[in-house]
Amino acid sequence: MPDAAGGQRTPVGAQIRDLRKARGMTIQTLAERIGRSVGYVSQIERNMAAISIPVLSEVARALGVGINFFFQESTPASEDEHGIVVRRGNRRRLEFSGSGMTEELLSPGFSGAFEVIEGRFEAGGETGEAPYRQSGEAAGVVLEGTIEFALGGRTYVLEPGDAVTYSRAEAHRARNVGDGPARVLWIVAPPSY
Repeated sequence: MPDAAGGQRTPVGAQIRDLRKARGMTIQTLAERIGRSVGYVSQIERNMAAISIPVLSEVARALGVGINFFFQESTPASEDEHGIVVRRGNRRRLEFSGSGMTEELLSPGFSGAFEVIEGRFEAGGETGEAPYRQSGEAAGVVLEGTIEFALGGRTYVLEPGDAVTYSRAEAHRARNVGDGPARVLWIVAPPSY
């Protein structure tokens, strides 16, 4: 699939398949390590099944990488901008197949004290059905659309300009409940992608 600069991006399923094979791991072993069926993993690898953040996190852990492995960069930054500026058409991007969600890294890398991500949700797009937990803290501000944010046993409907701050250790998920696209600016500490 083309990126903003006209290059090609490798779908996340193909990246999983390629990394699994490079690790000498069978699809059966990967399926066992993430507690899913071989058929489901096969569908993920062929980009025929939705993959959520929690599932991608499990896959990454089973393959011995962080989720940041799956972010793709289109064109490296110029020497004077490297580590400082991230151009709009040059963001590292991660598309969650079938979930209706794409995330773009606005930070120049993963080594700082925090990372900034723009999450884009199609109508009905979500981070995943099951709430997930991670370490650290996060904040988000809705830039466009309507986001339903579940945190623990509570649910909040957030409109443009609304913000949320939370511990990532508490079960959470986000879903676009509007009719059009939604965008959220996430700030995550420490960087987890």
